[in-house]
Amino acid sequence: MATATLTSKGQLTLPKPVRDALGVGPGDRLDFVRLEDGAFAIVPATHSIKSLKGVLGKPAKPVSLEEMDKAVLRGARGE
Repeated sequence: MATATLTSKGQLTLPKPVRDALGVGPGDRLDFVRLEDGAFAIVPATHSIKSLKGVLGKPAKPVSLEEMDKAVLRGARGE
């Protein structure tokens, strides 16, 4: 497992095996995507959003637009 240490400035250096696996190099941007379980996925910002397909999986039951709207409203309220 690759490990990185956070500096006092909030910076870190990605280990070479991680950079290689992500296909990133100097100047590339990375997105930190929060997953359902609270963990984060690191995704190269230069890749297509389509690369995220399947990261979260499908909901156990279909969700209606009304339920989605209510969830967004609760999130906006900080509930």
